[in-house]
Amino acid sequence: MFTGIVAEVGEVRRVEDSDGGRRLTIAADDVLSDVEDGASIAVNGACLTVEEFDDGSFEVFLAAETVEKTYLGEVEEGDVVNLERALRADARLDGHFVQGHVDTTTEVVDVREVGEDWEYEFALPEGYGQYIVDKGSVALDGISLTVAEKGEETFTVAIIPTTRRVTNLSEKESGDPVHLEVDVLAKYADELLAGQR
Repeated sequence: MFTGIVAEVGEVRRVEDSDGGRRLTIAADDVLSDVEDGASIAVNGACLTVEEFDDGSFEVFLAAETVEKTYLGEVEEGDVVNLERALRADARLDGHFVQGHVDTTTEVVDVREVGEDWEYEFALPEGYGQYIVDKGSVALDGISLTVAEKGEETFTVAIIPTTRRVTNLSEKESGDPVHLEVDVLAKYADELLAGQR
């Protein structure tokens, strides 16, 4: 379980593809402060298991399903990724409950500067519209965000300068892929209501 509050942006240092999946080595700092083998780290919102680490980087393996359901199969050396350690039971919940289970990928439609802030517009993925509501929570590349407005084919989020500075959103442009995890509470509510229909 995560909160969607990104601890830092890491850099992909090495990519190794194999028949069984893909191995990434990611340079990091903050998320390594108390890391252990087998620890969970969200990489662009996807919960991955640390297999090896040293003082400046950690290694994760992407199984074939992870490669298929995320865009982590497309990242290259030098790309930056959002990183967050799993939530401790005694920690403050500043974002919202994020499972680290990417539901789907979407893409950036537009990026607009509005005064000192930014507005990011994303495509509304087919089959997920019922989970995205005005002022509801979403995780985009693992970042806990509030939906500012939902349209028929897109939705927007407002980004403050700090969020843009400490995440990979500063690197995103129109057409770039983004992981989407909808609010798990919305999925449970939908499932409960489906049983009453």
